[in-house]
Amino acid sequence: MVRVPVPVAALNPFRPSRSRRASRALPTLELAAQARPWGRALGLTAVVLVGAWLGLLIVGNVRAQVGPMNTTMTLRPSLDGGTKINVSPLGALTLDSHVAPVRLDVNVDQLDPVRSQALIDHPERLSGLQEEVARDVEHGTLDLAVRSGVAVVSGATALGLAVYRRPRRALAAGGLALALLAASGATAYATWNPKSVLEPRFSGLLSSAPSLVGNARSIVTEFDVYQKELARLVTNVTKLYDVTSTLPAYRPDPSTIRVLHVSDIHLNPASWKIIASLVKQYDVNVIVDSGDTMDHGTAAENAFLDPIAELGVPYVWVRGNHDSPVTQRYLERMKNVRVLDDGRAETVAGLRFAGIGDPQFTPDRAVRPGGDAAERLAGDRLASALRDQRAAGRPVDVAIAHEPAAARETDGEVPLVLAGHLHHEETEVMRYGTRLRLEGSTGGSGLRAVEHKYPAPIEASILYFDRDTRRLQAWDAIKLGGLGLTTAEVSRHLPEENQPGATPGPTTPSVTPSGRSTAPGP
Repeated sequence: MVRVPVPVAALNPFRPSRSRRASRALPTLELAAQARPWGRALGLTAVVLVGAWLGLLIVGNVRAQVGPMNTTMTLRPSLDGGTKINVSPLGALTLDSHVAPVRLDVNVDQLDPVRSQALIDHPERLSGLQEEVARDVEHGTLDLAVRSGVAVVSGATALGLAVYRRPRRALAAGGLALALLAASGATAYATWNPKSVLEPRFSGLLSSAPSLVGNARSIVTEFDVYQKELARLVTNVTKLYDVTSTLPAYRPDPSTIRVLHVSDIHLNPASWKIIASLVKQYDVNVIVDSGDTMDHGTAAENAFLDPIAELGVPYVWVRGNHDSPVTQRYLERMKNVRVLDDGRAETVAGLRFAGIGDPQFTPDRAVRPGGDAAERLAGDRLASALRDQRAAGRPVDVAIAHEPAAARETDGEVPLVLAGHLHHEETEVMRYGTRLRLEGSTGGSGLRAVEHKYPAPIEASILYFDRDTRRLQAWDAIKLGGLGLTTAEVSRHLPEENQPGATPGPTTPSVTPSGRSTAPGP
């Protein structure tokens, strides 16, 4: 018998032949081939980013001498960009200088004793310190750009070689890293904001930096002068390194009026020590409290108010929804307190204030008998009083209300209105030109500080007014860490018309027959 081999496919008609199986496998291979480039691209992107970051971390920094200081400049990956100047152990300055995926970190390592002593011995050299610092920063930045380029290319290439074991892939990773750095640099250049130096944020001991940089009037009137004042900051930092236990005394500009705005203390006894410290540090002329000093407004709480009499400056106060008539009568008996209600106006420390107490007494936060309608009605009464004061030839400079809904009704009748109630800081120029400034809680929300995951911060503001025009020139927003936190931040802000190059606005609003201002606000 002769055995003839028969193909299996012939015995099983339902099993596809090899050629048929191959043809069916082609679409699967094509899909895999199409999917693989995406995977390779994602992998290469990860190698580029990680390698570039490692390169910057290891070798992407330069040491540069800036004035009398030895610094280290570094580029770091960042979502927000900006510039951070670390002055250890004093704190840091943060500038919103640019928007890019890289941040410039400048660490002040130490002071050059020879150059520092030369500045102290020869003060006349300060006149050229500004140009010297600018040249040093420019040279340091150029060196940093070159070093960063080498760092990202080297890091991405080395990591690419370790991952792929192919020189071409490694070189491609290095080239992409260089392109990424160039794109980041172009973005930073396109979004560069030279005015960011006007609104720095300070932390640590440098929270006192507004007193080091210079007074508000010199900053808002002449930008060149302010640049020279920055050179003074370098000199003061030199002195601070020598004596870190004491900060230089604040020397206020006699042409400015300094107002400390506080609000929503809510029976926090720590607030009085903070307020007394700010009064002394900034040589405050008058304190404005926009209400909710108490929590329940009972007579038993009145003793909490006694430290106000020892602050040594006038205290202008309006009633909040947690302050009762009992609270108001107790404060009216203090010599340095000016209680403003029903649109009453008084001139204090060279500024004319008018205010109105909150029409609702709601120590139980769940109770809102009148709602916003009652607040708006109180705001209307305050606006009417402002118009009467202007008609009598005594225009009001600052209006005060506790609730923002009442404060908004004064739009167009006064340059500035202050309020609180919401426990967060906010500033807005309203439709008819009045600037609304809300203060956060100077008491850290009182007992409410423990209601949430993170403690509420303690907030206050120093407002700078021109003594001649009585217009707001600048303000420093002060934020201290809440319960259990020991952080401090001070940020300086300028009204738009006080920015360098802006056209100054009129000293008084232009009012239409309806009583609304048609001129830009302060």
